[in-house]
Amino acid sequence: MAAWTWRFEAADGTEVQPAVQPEEFTTQGDAESWIGEHWKDLKEGGTDQVRLFEDTTEIYGPMSLHAEEAQEPAED
Repeated sequence: MAAWTWRFEAADGTEVQPAVQPEEFTTQGDAESWIGEHWKDLKEGGTDQVRLFEDTTEIYGPMSLHAEEAQEPAED
């Protein structure tokens, strides 16, 4: 079974320790749901961007956590 994991990086691409410790995910959807719930805490904790891996294969990234601010809908 594949394991989906996030790599947490500073803006220059160096790996950083995440403010929220992730689990190992069994699906891409679970991994993406988790990042959707925790990106603000991760960003405040010093993560600027993330990369998604399936086992050792990079699926996509770097994905900036700062770009999300402009796209986030206002909550009433």
